[in-house]
Amino acid sequence: MRIFQGITDLDITEIGEKQLKCLEKRFENIELDKIYSSPLIRAYKTALAIKGNRSLEVEKLDGLTELNGGFVEGKPFVETFNAYPEMKDAWFNHPEDFAPTGGEAMRDAYVRSENTFWEIVKNNKNKTVAFATHGGVLRCILCRFIFNDISRLKDAPLLDNTAVCYLEVDDNFNVNLKYYNDISHLPANLIVQKNRISAFMGNEVQK
Repeated sequence: MRIFQGITDLDITEIGEKQLKCLEKRFENIELDKIYSSPLIRAYKTALAIKGNRSLEVEKLDGLTELNGGFVEGKPFVETFNAYPEMKDAWFNHPEDFAPTGGEAMRDAYVRSENTFWEIVKNNKNKTVAFATHGGVLRCILCRFIFNDISRLKDAPLLDNTAVCYLEVDDNFNVNLKYYNDISHLPANLIVQKNRISAFMGNEVQK
């Protein structure tokens, strides 16, 4: 059963550990000048896998933290969505309006994600940088540079764990999205098969 993990600082799973070993292998011969991470342990361990044996330090940035789910933090999606159908409707059909009480509105997360991206870019001109963050943050960033329209957030891709996205930024701050959700480093047995709804709801959602 999937829960809304958000800022809940849970460790990675056994499968996640195996995925990170594959990610470390992928990055071992890639030159990097800087590595950033969300402060949450699942992202920080991802950043450490990217770092590998390099002497680089991983710098934690609060702006890379996942969306705060407020009152739905740590609760199963099925429980929340069955109890609050309007939240289910927002999450799947217009996620830009998702705004859990006590948490962070998706519109605010969208702005935060882009601002953090540009902060990283402007502090690392002509450098190759990696940052480890979360699905919600990456989805906001991809929405910005694929559609440039928050109302298209529902069309932005959902990413697999340890998926790699590659963005190039030129001297005029034009962004070229080379690829996203690349999991070519993972063998088939470490790719979790899911679809957009069942990944969150399982078979327990009430019709």
